[in-house]
This record gives sequence, C-alpha cells and structure tokens, in this order.
Amino acid sequence: MKFTLLVALVMIVITAGVSITLAAPIGIYQHGTVVRMRMGDCLLMHRGFINNFGPPQAAAAEESCPEYTLVTDKVVFVIVGKSSNQLVPLAEIIDFRFQNKELAVRVDDARKESKFAIKEMTLRSQWDLIQKHIEDELNDSPRHPADTSLMLRSRQ
Repeated sequence: MKFTLLVALVMIVITAGVSITLAAPIGIYQHGTVVRMRMGDCLLMHRGFINNFGPPQAAAAEESCPEYTLVTDKVVFVIVGKSSNQLVPLAEIIDFRFQNKELAVRVDDARKESKFAIKEMTLRSQWDLIQKHIEDELNDSPRHPADTSLMLRSRQ
C-alpha cells in the first residue's frame, strides 16, 4: 500500500514537472490594446555597440519601422518592430508575452509571433496622468485669432 502510494506520488510530481517545463517555452500570454502607431527609424534597433561607437560605416538605406503604444491594465509599452512589414491593427486587443528582452506578439490567432523590441515602459497610472495633462493643455490653450493684417500684406 505504501509502495503504491509512493509510486503514485512520484508519478504526479513527474507529470507536474513535465507540464511546467513544457509550458515555460510557450509562455503565458497577456492582453493589451494598441492605441497609437507611428513610423520611426529602425536602423538604431539593429546596430550593436561596435557599430555605434566604432569607425564610421557606409551609409545604409534607412528604413522606417512601426512604433506602437501598447496599453495593458498596469503597464504601457512602446514597442518597435524590426522591419516595416510588422504591422499590428490599431484599437485591437492583442496577445503578447515576454521572450528574451523582447515582446512576442500574436495577432488574430496568427500562426507565428512577431517580435518587437521594447523601447519604453511606463506604469499605466503615470501614463494616464500624462495623457490627462496633455489633454488639459490642449483644451486650455488660448485660441489666438488669425492676424488678418499679415494676410492682407502678403497678398499685396
């Protein structure tokens, strides 16, 4: 009886260990919403230390890469794609996970994940305060009427 109980306990521990080791590479997906996108310079993302501080290299054709603002419940990420064809739909809830200092993003149950470099991370509460401050500044700024005398002089 004790032997059977011991074997059952060992099997449970082994099974739990296998399921944990199999789940680790897959990762646990988190959810977030893409609220902003802009095209930025992606050449800086590919350069290493030697390229940045070494002798000047021949100028490469600069390409634009997408930069997204991904909002989650607690953190806001600014992520940058590695190429211009890594596009994520705006106002879409996406699944992502951390993998080797990058964000692996899966959109619409896609077969493959897209990897994005993390440019910035901010707490959601701080980001909300900054957004509110920007909105207040835009709403409170005095609207200066157009100076029509300048317009008339330029036409003459």
